[in-house]
Amino acid sequence: MNFTAILEKLGDHPIRVMDASKYIPLNLSETNAELNTIDVSSAKKLGDYVNRVISKNYGQVAYGGYLEKRNIYKRSIHFNNEVEEERNIHLGMDLWCEVETPIYAPLNGTVHSFNNNRNYGDYGPTIILKHDFNGVVFYTLYGHLSLASITDLKVGRIFKQNEIIATLGDPTVNGDYPPHLHFQIIKDLGDFKGDYPGVCNKKDLEFYKNNCPNPELVLNLES
Repeated sequence: MNFTAILEKLGDHPIRVMDASKYIPLNLSETNAELNTIDVSSAKKLGDYVNRVISKNYGQVAYGGYLEKRNIYKRSIHFNNEVEEERNIHLGMDLWCEVETPIYAPLNGTVHSFNNNRNYGDYGPTIILKHDFNGVVFYTLYGHLSLASITDLKVGRIFKQNEIIATLGDPTVNGDYPPHLHFQIIKDLGDFKGDYPGVCNKKDLEFYKNNCPNPELVLNLES
């Protein structure tokens, strides 16, 4: 069984909404002309836009972003510096909803590592779970969490599918974004602990696209 087939057999939603129609697609790419009228560097103004999209569509959670090329990262030297090419291609799935929303394990996993990634525009509190399905090991990353989510956490802790693993943080701790979960699948984590690139540049896209498959394989948000 290949990796894609494994992911399609696994998983549940890390944000619990019983009615799938309450998940609303959200486009934050550079192709969204409406964003040109919004100061996306402001967590409040971007949050107001996201909430309008959710409200207009009678939803509860807005989602999207895999391989989306975004202008939002231009605000931070964490993604734009003189050493490397600009990073602006998003490698995970974002799920936007209210602060303190509980996050559930979409499948059984063990805490590999966690960290508070404090760079401006970074993940803030982050948890990485390790999964083993019939000998196939892979990882899932959960970013933009609350500080309480990692305060008493221990490496090696086991979370069962559908168990609460964290809650969403607010802009003061989550990298200065509206509340949302960054969910990412990683085949090979390498030497990273508590962190892994969630945004890449065009030059490295093929590597990361292969190493970080589409999270919808697990989340099945189209159903």
